[in-house]
Amino acid sequence: MAKITVIGSSSMDLVVTASRRPNKGETILGESFKTVPGGKGANQAVAAARLGAEVYMIGCVGGDAFGKAILNNFKENGVFTTCVEPVTHSESGTAHITLAEDDNSIIVVKGANNYVTPNFVEKSLDVIRNSDIILIQQEIPEETVEYVSNKCNEFGIPLLLNPAPARPISKEVIENAAFITPNELEASILFENQDLQAALEQYPNKLFVTEGKNGVRFYDGEKEVIVPTYMVEAVDTTGAGDTFNAAFAVALAEGKSFIESVQFANRAASLSVTKFGAQGGMPTRQEVEESL
Repeated sequence: MAKITVIGSSSMDLVVTASRRPNKGETILGESFKTVPGGKGANQAVAAARLGAEVYMIGCVGGDAFGKAILNNFKENGVFTTCVEPVTHSESGTAHITLAEDDNSIIVVKGANNYVTPNFVEKSLDVIRNSDIILIQQEIPEETVEYVSNKCNEFGIPLLLNPAPARPISKEVIENAAFITPNELEASILFENQDLQAALEQYPNKLFVTEGKNGVRFYDGEKEVIVPTYMVEAVDTTGAGDTFNAAFAVALAEGKSFIESVQFANRAASLSVTKFGAQGGMPTRQEVEESL
């Protein structure tokens, strides 16, 4: 069984569904409102656990009702929470999501996720050292991502960096990461001084660019490879990228080839969008394998 540690955000998603987005200064009537557990780190931890991995989460929640609900959700999904701490003087992180016009718009408020600092992560170095792969995103402080990348490099543990939300990343972090999985927008920010083709060739079998319905693009050292996605009827695209990253990490940790790993991740991500909520459609291992 793959042992995966996720370092990142845990939040509560506040989801509004509407026929369209309001214009500036406009009020419109929505169709529904729901609260569901989310946060890029938590999403990836839950997705990896459902796919059969042994998953440890390193993160912070607030000392509020949302924090308790997030912890309960981890336990219900089999994610180990010994490295998740409530921050009593802070609210839990929240993501304010509007579903409209067949897509989503999201505003993230970090809350307790700001306390996932290098000093906080340092308390869990033994867990990191004994993992098959580490997953990290960017809803936590920038210095924490740098710290974890250095520690993974020191320990010889592969780091999968999902550079979302988009922000510039130091050359050191890029070099330390074993795998980087931006979408097209994030890739343009990471590699703003070169075109995508040049970036792919500079980082063979390391830079995997997700392109939505067009699949995933990477360079295998000899040629560019495009792994197509799977067409489904989408209900809610929130969490599809997190499902992809979790499934990619699970497949890599199990020793699958790069193409097999991307295919597995694409299939899992395609299934995830067929139900409501970032975690609502995240598939089990059996569901992915049967659909493959």
